[in-house]
Amino acid sequence: MTAKKVLVAYGTQHGATAGIAEQIGRTLREDGLDAVVLPAGKVHDVRAYDAVVLGGSLYAGHWSGKAKRCAERNAESLRHRPVWLFSSGPLDRSAEDHDIPPVPAVARQMQLIGAREHKTFGGSVTAGTPGLVARSMLRQGKGGDYRAPEHIRSWAHHISAELAAA
Repeated sequence: MTAKKVLVAYGTQHGATAGIAEQIGRTLREDGLDAVVLPAGKVHDVRAYDAVVLGGSLYAGHWSGKAKRCAERNAESLRHRPVWLFSSGPLDRSAEDHDIPPVPAVARQMQLIGAREHKTFGGSVTAGTPGLVARSMLRQGKGGDYRAPEHIRSWAHHISAELAAA
């Protein structure tokens, strides 16, 4: 029996969401799935995959345009396979403390493609994050890496278990 093929696609501005996607992909592979991790902008056809995990960064309450466009251009195919969405954004531990509901734009994407679930993970703004906004946030003491690898792995194991039960 061949392993289920899972696409983990992401839209990121400065790389933090890519790191989450890579961790999800690694965990899915550890669980015996054939996981491929790609930037959402490079995903034009999801029909070769048995399931899809799609994530995007959040900025000022808006989900990554690349993730949103990936969902929209693949909407018909996504409706016919299991799909999970994730967001990265809060620069605090709130995503570890409780489930954060999807922002309205992500909730609309969930409806459009029939996603099973959404998870919000903390974001990351560190000295290596480019841009004026990032530097300003760091000067104000609002930076840090809040991605919580153990929460990311736990959610990915949950996805693996759902796919194994299907």
